[in-house]
Amino acid sequence: MRLIELVVIEGTGFAMPAYAHVMLAMTYITACVVGGAALHRFLNVDLMTAGLVSSALALGLGQLHSTLARSGNARETDDRLDSLREETRKLSTRMEEAERRANELRAEFEREIAERREVLVSEMRGLETMIGRLSENFESRLDAVRSVDGQVNGSSAALEAVRDALRQNRVDLHLQPIVTLPQRQVRFYEGFTRLRRADGGLIMPGEFLAEADRAGLLGVIDNMLLFRCVQIVRRLSQRDRRVGVFCNVAVSSLEDDSFFPQFLQFMRENRDLAGSMIFEIGVRAFNNRSSIVTRNMSKLAELGFRFSLDKGEGLDFDLPELQSAGVKFVKVSIDRVLAELVDGGQRPISSISRDIAPEDVTTIFGRYGVELIVEKVEDEKSVIEILDYHIPFGQGHVFGAPRPIKGSLLEETAPPPDFMRRVGALGAMNA
Repeated sequence: MRLIELVVIEGTGFAMPAYAHVMLAMTYITACVVGGAALHRFLNVDLMTAGLVSSALALGLGQLHSTLARSGNARETDDRLDSLREETRKLSTRMEEAERRANELRAEFEREIAERREVLVSEMRGLETMIGRLSENFESRLDAVRSVDGQVNGSSAALEAVRDALRQNRVDLHLQPIVTLPQRQVRFYEGFTRLRRADGGLIMPGEFLAEADRAGLLGVIDNMLLFRCVQIVRRLSQRDRRVGVFCNVAVSSLEDDSFFPQFLQFMRENRDLAGSMIFEIGVRAFNNRSSIVTRNMSKLAELGFRFSLDKGEGLDFDLPELQSAGVKFVKVSIDRVLAELVDGGQRPISSISRDIAPEDVTTIFGRYGVELIVEKVEDEKSVIEILDYHIPFGQGHVFGAPRPIKGSLLEETAPPPDFMRRVGALGAMNA
């Protein structure tokens, strides 16, 4: 009976390895042989009959063992199939959830693409409107130049080279890094306009600045740079919003009643770039600014845009005035900085009346939210000399020379074709 109980227990579905089945079979076969021998010895059953009884019992137990084993395997198989069906159901559920999520992501992506496309179209429309205004201004100023200067001499030849570069869109944008000190990590870039002759040679600023200024074309050049800077900042901000671009803006543009409203509207539509775009004007231009320029700078500051002053002639900045005007950066050449960071040197105008030690000057700037940038740093010796004064930023060839942006990006940030056609028509008329 104990043997049968073991077999029945095994048959209820408790899985056993193969060697356990062999041992069980040997057990009940041995028991049958012993039982047959006991019949012959103690009950005087003849040997033949005892052997047949023992064999029959062994065969019966073997058949029962086999039946129960098959039943257990079948039940185990059913259990495994049920488990597999359950896993399949769960997998199907997860697949449906993944497909639903993928559809949601696809719809969200398509919606975002549509929104970006709409923003880009809006930007380009605003850009075309502004450049339309700019081209009208450009035409009037060229007419003024033609009326004043009817013959070609050395100076007007340089001006003609500038006009030709503008007509043929040979206007490049170069970027120079502005780095943190002493880490030398790129924190900003400054944009520079470079004009090219037909043979590919650069027209150096010293060759045309005076004539372009006399002709009123500096604003045209700076504004072409400005348009490209907006697009460059848009690209850079997609990768790292901590990196900004300093972009020169002509004071004449800030007081141009026909141009500035369009420009202000464009910047209002792009006010998300306020933390990444800094408008730069010269110190002298800032000090001599008109009330119109002051008012228009305030309008840009209200949108969150910041200003920088370059070509500083010393450290005697009026910090409260800079703070109220939204000026957050000032640039002074390293030679001037080192000449003034001595006892008795120039100090910024502030509410502090005590003598300011050289190493505390940048701290005073910082109290008014103004950062000092040393520019024209050309060698490692100069870098070492300024580190003791805790100046936050540096710019110069030792940190990186101005480099042109890539050709494909230059094409993408070019003015609209309509503007270039109008400039080209001017060139033909002037020939």
